Amino acid sequence: MTDKLIIFDTTLRDGEQSPGASMTKDEKIRIAKQLERLKVDVIEAGFAAASPGDFEAIRAIAATIKDSTICSLSRANDRDIARAAEALQAAQRKRIHTFIATSPLHMEKKLRMSPDQVLEQAIQAVRFARNFTDDVEFSPEDGSRSEVDFLCRVIEAVIKKGATTINFADTVGYGVPELYGNMLKTLRERIPNSDKAIWSVHCHNDLGMAVANSLAGVMIGGARQVECTINGLGERAGNTALEEIVMAVRTRKDYFNLELGIDTAQIVPASKLVSQITGFAVQPNKAVVGANAFAHASGIHQDGILKARDTYEIMRAEDVGWSANKIVLGKLSGRNAFKQRLEELGIALDSESEVNAAFTRFKELADRKSEIFDEDILALVSDEEQASGSDVFHFVSLAQRSETGELPVAKVVFSMEGEEVSCEANGNGPVDAIVNAIESRVSSGAELLLFSVNAITTGTQSQGEVTMRLSKSGRIVNGVGADPDIVVASAKAYLSALNKLESKAEKLNPQI
Repeated sequence: MTDKLIIFDTTLRDGEQSPGASMTKDEKIRIAKQLERLKVDVIEAGFAAASPGDFEAIRAIAATIKDSTICSLSRANDRDIARAAEALQAAQRKRIHTFIATSPLHMEKKLRMSPDQVLEQAIQAVRFARNFTDDVEFSPEDGSRSEVDFLCRVIEAVIKKGATTINFADTVGYGVPELYGNMLKTLRERIPNSDKAIWSVHCHNDLGMAVANSLAGVMIGGARQVECTINGLGERAGNTALEEIVMAVRTRKDYFNLELGIDTAQIVPASKLVSQITGFAVQPNKAVVGANAFAHASGIHQDGILKARDTYEIMRAEDVGWSANKIVLGKLSGRNAFKQRLEELGIALDSESEVNAAFTRFKELADRKSEIFDEDILALVSDEEQASGSDVFHFVSLAQRSETGELPVAKVVFSMEGEEVSCEANGNGPVDAIVNAIESRVSSGAELLLFSVNAITTGTQSQGEVTMRLSKSGRIVNGVGADPDIVVASAKAYLSALNKLESKAEKLNPQI
């Protein structure tokens, strides 16, 4: 007999808690649609009570996604739960995920509550959540550092009140596979009604063991849900990587003996989309989705692959969605072909005017670049989406001059609150000159934490995708810009980041 392993994706909630990974509503919807194509069982769309923006994103995803359960996180209080329920109203299948810390350290130092108070609040939260949905998940935050006796009391009580999923959270990545798996096993054996709920694992990667801990929770502890993110995205060292869990279970079915509902061919497209939207590049040697994951440089390996593929490959690249970049369109392509390709890529623009604007930018790009790939279109649309009507800054044009032995100089023209401004400055390099020029008019006072350039596709004609991460007053944001000219892309990225710093949206980031 085989069991199904439920894949619970929290890229849009826990993944977004990575500093600088904050996403717009439209970006979240695009990722949610890709997760639906991936056939993820549960999508945790956000934390409804955190901000109006998070609430609206969850509500939009709930109204859009049909094939996955949509989940909202909430703290164990009536306000959060009611807010989550309101955001999830339109969902065909909805889940409320409520949590409260149970470790002695968290209860004493963070919550300043007694164990009995925590127990009562957990009970009340699950009871209240059941008024809105039959699908209620409960997480004891910092579960791996909690006392087993107290965990048994809390979990038995919340199952009795209607919790249908119990998520054993290794919140700070403290777990070690054997110990974590056995602790979960002990809980399931000691709690009389443990069979009335599905058990889940949620692991962080602080010690590099999130995937190992999750799989130990499945095989030793009997968990049948894994909480994970695309590319292992998440705060600090990240979360359990969805692609690694899925391919481990699929490749070693002889050992795990578990069924999955995932369409693995959608893994790489999901990885690329999340990376492109968040600006978090995937390391080349990353398992499954890294650029070198299926590359063979050793002569011995290459010889073996040519003779029999399975000598050095335990998975096929095409099974996870790797394929040669496909030339989809060129400068002679028409508007209908462009619109159809947008639909195939899961990009839904709200109006004909947006389609027309995107098509105009596509034509401009096609005049500069002979071959247009899917990745180019994704970058083009993302660039368009970032330029919202509420933005303060909009890129207009740039002139830049560099010469050996001379300080580079840049002249940047951009609009600021609807008024076009021109500025000029020198710098140690062209990018430094651009930033100095913009700052001469903006005076943001932001600190540049990261400057990253990646080629979107192969070849010297490739667009450059620039990510700039800025920090100011405790806020960290990413700006992304794309252009065949990486200097222009840098200016776009910097202005994009400044727009995010100007945004008044606030997020509260619970951590489980």
